[in-house]
Amino acid sequence: MSFEAFPISRFPRRTLLGLPIVAGAAAVFYPRARTLPDAAQPGNGPEVRITLFSSNGKAQRVIAIRSLIRGDSDWRRDLTADEFSITRRKGTEFAFANRYWNSHDPGMYRCVCCGNALFRSQDKFDSGTGWPSFSAPCAQNNIRTGVDSSYSMQRTEVLCRKCEAHLGHVFDDGPPPSGLRYCLNSTALRLVEYSS
Repeated sequence: MSFEAFPISRFPRRTLLGLPIVAGAAAVFYPRARTLPDAAQPGNGPEVRITLFSSNGKAQRVIAIRSLIRGDSDWRRDLTADEFSITRRKGTEFAFANRYWNSHDPGMYRCVCCGNALFRSQDKFDSGTGWPSFSAPCAQNNIRTGVDSSYSMQRTEVLCRKCEAHLGHVFDDGPPPSGLRYCLNSTALRLVEYSS
């Protein structure tokens, strides 16, 4: 079917004026389609150890690989404005208005910047906070934590081990057995559904 079959003149003007608003709203929850980077590809920074996972969420092996260090211009080129703000500038998205806060789809949550496996859907729980929350990472060595003293608070920041992307924070009010709540930004993650 050709585009000429639907001439623009057949649509009411107010419908055409509303298209940019609809497209903008869709972009918030469904960002541009792109393939995630391969976490097994070496970077250019110091060596780190990460666990690789299969497409069905099983741990495969631990590898020693160089971390990924890039300049802001490179990150800006490959990330959306929101992804850059969250992962590279330690931003926070709105509660209850982000992609994965209420998602129950099975899969692996990967770093939007480097594709590193971070959290599994089976470790996700409803924390009531409006952000995706997990009781544990898929592999402890795939993340790292640091001290965040911003906003006159003392919090524990969660970062991607491979590329240092800011993911969110971890708190000690989670469910058993870990007692931890990894409270993350959906924008820093990409859910890759399991395949058999």
